Amino acid sequence: MLVEFNELPDASRVWIYQASRSFSEEELEQVKHQLDNFIKDWTAHGSDLKAGYEIKYKRFIVLGLDQSLNAASGCSIDASVHFIQELEKQYNLELLDKMNVSYKQGEFVAYKPLADFKKMAKQKAVSKNTIVFNNLVTNKHEYLNHWEVPAQDSWHSRFM
Repeated sequence: MLVEFNELPDASRVWIYQASRSFSEEELEQVKHQLDNFIKDWTAHGSDLKAGYEIKYKRFIVLGLDQSLNAASGCSIDASVHFIQELEKQYNLELLDKMNVSYKQGEFVAYKPLADFKKMAKQKAVSKNTIVFNNLVTNKHEYLNHWEVPAQDSWHSRFM
């Protein structure tokens, strides 16, 4: 059951997939259509899942699930990962690699392998005040309040 992301309760589970590059406007429209169709048919053991999504900065797919109606099952999570893998193939980009870091350079969102980010921290090319994206948040409240934060306030701080 597809709902607007902003209608999901704060306790809703979230999964954040960061793209290795920005989506074009045309790709964004296609991805939105594919997400709409996936979520409309997304179920757990035959029961509808109440879910929504948003795409931030033309680069992050944020999938939210209200588990108060029905919780995600292993099979439903597998289905979502398979869907994301299909997007990776179709658009020739990475969405599932958690060993990469996204951060802001002004209004631009940069994407680097973790090893490069560590080197940049040592070289002071990024600082504790650099805005990073903490894709480890687990619910909508954390996403809204602790996703886009200074590096010192996230797991990235260990490299500063």
